[in-house]
Amino acid sequence: MKKILVIGSTSKIAECCLRLWALDGCEFFLVARNNEKNEIISKDLLSLGAKNVHTYTLNVNDFYKHQEMYKEAYKKLFDIDLVFIAYGILPEQQKIQNDTAKTLNAININVLSVINLLTIISNEFEKNRHGQIAIISSVAADRGRASNYIYGSSKAMISSFADGLRQRLHKSNVNVTVIKPGFINTPMTSNFKKNFLWSSPSKAALKIVKAINSKKDEIYVPSYWYIIMIFIKLIPNYFFKKLNL
Repeated sequence: MKKILVIGSTSKIAECCLRLWALDGCEFFLVARNNEKNEIISKDLLSLGAKNVHTYTLNVNDFYKHQEMYKEAYKKLFDIDLVFIAYGILPEQQKIQNDTAKTLNAININVLSVINLLTIISNEFEKNRHGQIAIISSVAADRGRASNYIYGSSKAMISSFADGLRQRLHKSNVNVTVIKPGFINTPMTSNFKKNFLWSSPSKAALKIVKAINSKKDEIYVPSYWYIIMIFIKLIPNYFFKKLNL
């Protein structure tokens, strides 16, 4: 039975993962900005078999409250086996690329707040020589594209930061799993046109939970995105810059 801290618990992917962990009787500390939705998820998890569920309201931009949140999670759970960071925003590139304030806000949420949390969590896990961290990044991190380079670059920094963190924490028995979803049909992507490459959050959750339980270093969700991104990264810049991607 794991004690799990989930930051961004109201995201659809996180919710689907939580439901799977609840079936195993795990105990949760759920952190989200929307307290009402968080409470609904809490009741659902208890009905599925979760041992206990604690909720906490946090705006991730309030950096000074991150340490307080972690201390409260540890106090309620008495220990933390896994931290799952599952939040982020996907702004429309065309709407923010000429607006410095909106661009920096996206970086603040997707990058700086996550790094602040990871620093707090990793220091605690390293000290205790125990724990696992899982972070949702994106396939968009693998190569910048005109259509989403602000979002993609924010996820690229998280992926790179997590890679270094994994190497640092390995000797302390702490694992770091980076999850790179492709096209997942969630509320965040509701305005996108769908095709055969899209997958559901419930299917994504099955792969994510399996990977976390197996302490994988990195996974692509669905798996075929690994192959897709290999080909995209192999395209020479001379041709790539002319593509409409």
